[in-house]
Amino acid sequence: MGKSIEILGLGAGDLEQLPFGVYKKLMKANHVYLRTKEHPVVNELETENFRYSSFDSVYEKHGQFEEVYQEIVQTLLAKAKTEQVVYAVPGHPLVAERTVQLLLEYGPKEEVEIIIGGGQSFVDALFQSLKIDPVDGFQLLDGTSLRSNQLQIDQHIFISQVYDPFVASNIKLTLMERLPDDYEVVIVTAAGSSSERLERVPLYELDRKVTLDNLTSVYIPPVQEEQIMFKNFSKLREIIAVLRGPNGCPWDKEQTHESLKKYLIEETYEVIEAIDSGDIDHIIEELGDVLLQVMLHAQIGEDDGYFAIEDVIEVLSAKMIRRHPHVFGDIKAEDTKEVLRNWQEIKKQEKGETEASLLDGISKSRPNLIRAYDIQKKAAKVGFDWQEITPALAKVKEELVEFENEIVTQSLVNAKKEFGDILFAFVNVARFLDIHPEEALFETNEKFIRRFHFIEEKVKNSNKPIDAHSLEELDQFWNEAKSNGL
Repeated sequence: MGKSIEILGLGAGDLEQLPFGVYKKLMKANHVYLRTKEHPVVNELETENFRYSSFDSVYEKHGQFEEVYQEIVQTLLAKAKTEQVVYAVPGHPLVAERTVQLLLEYGPKEEVEIIIGGGQSFVDALFQSLKIDPVDGFQLLDGTSLRSNQLQIDQHIFISQVYDPFVASNIKLTLMERLPDDYEVVIVTAAGSSSERLERVPLYELDRKVTLDNLTSVYIPPVQEEQIMFKNFSKLREIIAVLRGPNGCPWDKEQTHESLKKYLIEETYEVIEAIDSGDIDHIIEELGDVLLQVMLHAQIGEDDGYFAIEDVIEVLSAKMIRRHPHVFGDIKAEDTKEVLRNWQEIKKQEKGETEASLLDGISKSRPNLIRAYDIQKKAAKVGFDWQEITPALAKVKEELVEFENEIVTQSLVNAKKEFGDILFAFVNVARFLDIHPEEALFETNEKFIRRFHFIEEKVKNSNKPIDAHSLEELDQFWNEAKSNGL
């Protein structure tokens, strides 16, 4: 006979639920390897001279479940080289059983045939115990590797592999990212057997109620309350679609890509203001406003039949993977500078070298202070730059003299040009000092506002209108604000 491993399922409960064919194979086998002996069927089979050994001791050797599963699989594959292996697992072999998936992956490479011998899934018993119709939609997730982005909270959710309070604690914390702390969940133990137990508990008590048991699952009922769904991306998309729909908001329905441009700019600057304020709640709110603009543009694209939000996400995901080969590929990047060089090279390849100039990729829609900064950075990359700051400072002085000369001659057209030259030269100095000109000007604007508010407060206390104060008086208030650290 060829090398093989036959995998049998012990079912979800006691011996009465075990299919007769599986029972005969278990009793006929010279020896059965069990992933765990902690199962009601095993206790009953022991009274009938059932011959087995279990891998329970392997769980005590490793800190990670994946390490446990890998050792079990490698042991079984090694055994299969010298004997016909019968391996039994709780439930059905193909439902929430990681070792079986690993055997199906590694077996052919070791020239070992993997035979699925049947069994009853615990999922059937869960549906029966909880009286749920699966046609409503459900998820079956592994509690040992649960992630919040997996959760479809508008469906029935079953979480298996809830072995102990530690696993239950991780499940609780993950669910709390999406659900209220007091959301009711159900701990299901030995579903469908004579020892079946259902316990309804608030989410925050989940890990306090779960004990050491291989037959425990957790059921999370579908969310019915709309406010809980507000964290779901699908809910946001639904809201935007309604706003743009036949019975939606007149303003939202009238918007176009062109009409929304100004709002995207405004909201972006408000995010920057929120970041500068350090107020986390404000940052969350303003980022939401930027996301709203993205969603509106995507909904307009969908309404017009050109694109949808999935297309936006797909293009972005592909770009991030493509432009980070040092993360998702085999390219090495030692530091940030090398990352940026790789990024620019990949970007250049994507565009097919269509740019006639190195400066073509700098958008005219950007604020011109930032645009000047980017222009100079790009020119510097190919060596068009001074090697030290002294000539850059000299250039500022030179442009200032030229500006003064144009003022003296009252040539306002030329004065405007020279003023632009001064700003451009100052941006170059800022770049040498690693000062972002936009951020520096923002801080100066904020400083001026603080000091002017101080002046206004002083004027208010004087009971005289501001225009009744001399410039010297106002300047004195200004210096007082300055000395106060404003």
